Amino acid sequence: MNTVTRFDLARRRGDPRRSVADAAPTIPTVAQARATVPPEFIALGRRVIFVNRFFDPDISATSQVLTDLARRLAEQGVDVHVVCSRLLYEGTAPALPAYEELQRVKVHRIWTTRYGRAFLPGRALDYASFYPAAMLQLRKLVRSGDIVVAKTDPPLLSVAIAPLVRRRGANLVNWLQDVFPEVAGGLRSGWLSTLLLKPLMRLRDGSLRGARMNVVLGSGMHDYLRDRNVPEARLRIVENWAVGEPIRPIPVQASALRRSLGVGDRLVVGYSGNLGLAHDYETILAAAELLRGDAGIVFLMVGGGSGMRKLKAAAHGRGLENLRFLPYQPRERLADSLAAADVHLVTLLPSVESYMVPSKLYGAMAVGRPVIFVGQSTGEVARAIARAGCGCNVPAGDGLRLASELQRMHDDPALRARLGLNAAAAYDANYTFESAAGRWIDLLQWVVA
Repeated sequence: MNTVTRFDLARRRGDPRRSVADAAPTIPTVAQARATVPPEFIALGRRVIFVNRFFDPDISATSQVLTDLARRLAEQGVDVHVVCSRLLYEGTAPALPAYEELQRVKVHRIWTTRYGRAFLPGRALDYASFYPAAMLQLRKLVRSGDIVVAKTDPPLLSVAIAPLVRRRGANLVNWLQDVFPEVAGGLRSGWLSTLLLKPLMRLRDGSLRGARMNVVLGSGMHDYLRDRNVPEARLRIVENWAVGEPIRPIPVQASALRRSLGVGDRLVVGYSGNLGLAHDYETILAAAELLRGDAGIVFLMVGGGSGMRKLKAAAHGRGLENLRFLPYQPRERLADSLAAADVHLVTLLPSVESYMVPSKLYGAMAVGRPVIFVGQSTGEVARAIARAGCGCNVPAGDGLRLASELQRMHDDPALRARLGLNAAAAYDANYTFESAAGRWIDLLQWVVA
């Protein structure tokens, strides 16, 4: 594809579907008190047992939000246990210890196979081996009155453990990071979508209806499950947050990572986190190819996933020097990494809207950067950006539109500054860890009331 000219891009700017952010007001910031566990909850002696394949020191998004919440509860006196695997998301480290205490969190790491994510049949075996091992560990741990919080890695974990939790007189809370098997169906996973999708959905719905509470990440997930007859009284929205808080707005010139890249005053378009099967990398690739002749714009892709590998291979094959790639950044350097970009991208395929919410949105907002969402205009992320007035939406597959919006961001520093202020203010008002932790603490008190 030939490089598009600024004139070509400007013609698209007359599109009536333009960004909703042009007249966005600045949202005032709100100071939030530290969320604390009431003494009466601790006095009950109820244990909170989280179940998820990954935990600290793993750096995947779902692992890190679990780490944040588990640490907060434990440091305030709650007896917190985590049942997880001995693996890391990227599968690049030796097996972790079977048991250890990390900042008062009791971590029980169970044996599973170790094929990793790149080999699909092996990945399925890693999932399958987790269920029986987790059940054995939970039989040792769970007792009457405990709160067992099941996440969604591996999929349908609630289906596997619900009978045991019920028999022990404990309370099951599902923390849904995605809605499976619909995600797999939306990604057209062959045999699963045709043979097992509906039976698995019925099993999943039953486990959600029988749970004490189901925590979802947004209104789209909430409404979808409510329409599948999961009682609304057993659904609660608690959004994820920017992990590794406190993350505050940081000027781009203060980022050590940006200085090390030597990009100067070019517009750095950031992407941070997993770029996997559910995310759209092709629109990013198309925009990068259109902008390959513009020396003022460079893409910084930080993270991993199948889409990241495909994008990197395509960039190399096409000679796109405006796409740069870095691996996942350590937790302690996440804020600096996020601050390296002038504007952030978030993507989600329309086929999986209502089934998941990308957590990378919150990191971009926390650091005070405009956000461009590549995905469905009526979805969760697009609505959040519109409410905050901190960016715009680009339809999946429209590389020309994305290139146009990036050119507009490049040409208007004042716009970028305004949208960034709006992003930080909206994050402070709605999406901080303190806000989420407070809602989690309220939920746990309600469960045992």
